[in-house]
Amino acid sequence: MLNESDYMSDKEKEVNEIKVLIRDLLDDVGIPKNIKKALIDAKERLESNEELNVKVSAAIYALDTVSEDINMPSHARMQIWTIMSSLESVKE
Repeated sequence: MLNESDYMSDKEKEVNEIKVLIRDLLDDVGIPKNIKKALIDAKERLESNEELNVKVSAAIYALDTVSEDINMPSHARMQIWTIMSSLESVKE
């Protein structure tokens, strides 16, 4: 019996894994609201019906705007950089 993941491309599977990483960051109570807003925006773009490259680029842009925020905890910054790196690899 085939399940939903059997119909997904490798890139779509990577995007789903990235959404899990974003969800984990959103659950962190130490993340400032402006950074959570950027994470929510990125997640919503990844869940949109747009073409893969368009939604990945939009998510990268949303995260890039806050990636150097001085109020961000260092662990969150590292996770955002990891997410952005993963998104860049999906885009290629």
